[in-house]
Amino acid sequence: MELTAIPGIGEKTARALAELEDPIGAIEQGDVFTLAGADGVTTGQAVNIVRAGIRRRYGVEHPFLATDRADAVHAELLALLTSFTATDYAAKRLETFVPTGAPAHVEDVRDRVERAMERDPDPAVRDAMAGLAPLDEPAPVRVRDRCLATGDAERAVAAREAIPELSVEIIDRRETIRDLAAGYAHVTILDETYAGADVPENVTVDPNALETPAETVPERILTTVAANRESITAAIAVHRHADLEPPLDLARLAAAIERVDEDGTPVADDELARLQTAVDDLDTCVSTATSVANDRVRQAIRERDVTIEGADLLSMAEQGAGVEALLTRELADDVDAAIEDARTHLIDALALTPDERERAAAIFDVEPSFPVEPNDRAVTRFRDEIVGVRDRRAATLKQDLATALAEQLPAIGELIDAALELDVDMAIAAFAAAYDCTMPTFSGPGVRIVGGRSPLLDLPPDEIEPIEYAVDDVVLLSGVNSGGKTSVLDLVAATVILAHMGFPVPADEVELQYFDSLHYHAATQGTVDAGAFEATLREFAAVVDGPDGRLVLVDELESITEPGAAAIIVGGIIEALREGAIGIVVSHLAGEIRDVADVDVRVDGIRAEGVVDGELVVNRSPVPNHHARSTPELIVESLASTASDDRADFYRQLLEKFDGQGQTES
Repeated sequence: MELTAIPGIGEKTARALAELEDPIGAIEQGDVFTLAGADGVTTGQAVNIVRAGIRRRYGVEHPFLATDRADAVHAELLALLTSFTATDYAAKRLETFVPTGAPAHVEDVRDRVERAMERDPDPAVRDAMAGLAPLDEPAPVRVRDRCLATGDAERAVAAREAIPELSVEIIDRRETIRDLAAGYAHVTILDETYAGADVPENVTVDPNALETPAETVPERILTTVAANRESITAAIAVHRHADLEPPLDLARLAAAIERVDEDGTPVADDELARLQTAVDDLDTCVSTATSVANDRVRQAIRERDVTIEGADLLSMAEQGAGVEALLTRELADDVDAAIEDARTHLIDALALTPDERERAAAIFDVEPSFPVEPNDRAVTRFRDEIVGVRDRRAATLKQDLATALAEQLPAIGELIDAALELDVDMAIAAFAAAYDCTMPTFSGPGVRIVGGRSPLLDLPPDEIEPIEYAVDDVVLLSGVNSGGKTSVLDLVAATVILAHMGFPVPADEVELQYFDSLHYHAATQGTVDAGAFEATLREFAAVVDGPDGRLVLVDELESITEPGAAAIIVGGIIEALREGAIGIVVSHLAGEIRDVADVDVRVDGIRAEGVVDGELVVNRSPVPNHHARSTPELIVESLASTASDDRADFYRQLLEKFDGQGQTES
């Protein structure tokens, strides 16, 4: 499928989407977040792209929702469905589910929805989803202490594109390598021609470095894991709580995640921690070791009596030697022991290995002297050696951890995706459970609803009065004010939309045909002007001239003009709709419309049982072939039954006039 073949995708958007790894796959999978990752594409646009892709894939030539009110009902249903989600992903994913008149599309979605309804919407699983989000790729981190180097300009361009985290340097002569080695902690040469060449210790030749990013720039993997730590951890918890089959070893992944700090650096293992401590504490430990040695020598001096013979004193004077030489000679053994104490303290305090002990010994010279002082050059050399070992250990740890995580990254993506899709399924299951939904049966003709509970009512599901209704033609629906006529239209619209989305419907039983489109015309507030009236007529002309299989819902169209003219216009519309459409037309002019129509029109009514304590008692389910009484008639009837004799005659006379208008059951 070409991107530009999908309605709504122009050349500019197609170019942006083409930068994604698999834009067609993302569209087919409804992956809104991936599509929204393309330059200039918003999540709203991504939803519309997915919807257009669905219509394109199933050969749907026009949207199922043909009017603003139909769109609004769909939006209300989506808002209700998304209220059961725990993640933004599931909320956006649900927005991609659209109704169509394509049986293949509906059946494909039904397969997924029926499996979803078997899920247990466990609150513990929902709680585990906190922090769950699609795998995000953070912006490349800039690594300044390492670089790539090549003598090939084209190779340099490829390196900058493949590894943007590292600087790429051009080698124009062999001396450049040494210059780079002096300026960077590590240099990777990409040219095979330098293999076997004499290069500095911190330079390696690796022609395959661009193909092994986990080794070349492990920071990429580690920062990705760090940025997605919360989501990965949530996905692990979701799989454990929901008992999902994971695509990888969860315990192993959890352990690996714990080894990555929040900033993407590996958590030090015992050896790296020891080396870091040795670097940090070296100066302090050398100072303490020096004090240990000198304290021992001082103690030895205090405890010994030194006798100098005259010949020795004369010899020392002639040689210009001082007291220090005498002490050195007389206390040589004690100084040696003190130096050994200093070395032992340094080794123990820094937990040095056997190899490190030999190098650390040079910090205290073997020549006895007092006071004992460390060899500063030896300290510097030892520090540089330990720093080098530490850095190599850190680099190895980083590469090993990144390589291990890179191998798991595809499975990590699958792990997160499965958890996110589970949220979609659980939202469907929770909605179905809350409204006691069932899967509709496509048999037709028309639509039949048993025990329907309108999800558009602002009521808790258990307080919604069930409704039964069936239509297989174009009918008029009458009823008292506030009796629920619009609610019936909303129920029918919601039921048909959900069914054509492939979703369960809030009813005990629903049978319906596949409709081509839904035209829902809401009631107009007040009489419209001539221009708006003309536009309304043009709109209905398009409706009646449409393809077969339309469902048309009309709410009080008579409000667009005067009652007499309105009855004629609505009657004419009903006549035209009888060919190829199923319809429900709500009207207070049912009698007048039936009188002027040239075809036999069924009038159904929402029957009010009467007025009790000033409140209407209404049976919300429309009664077929029943022209419902108006609210004024019910009020007059109530007054006639309760008034005194002198007033009752007046009320009975008024009631007879209502009967004369034919507003009784037919």
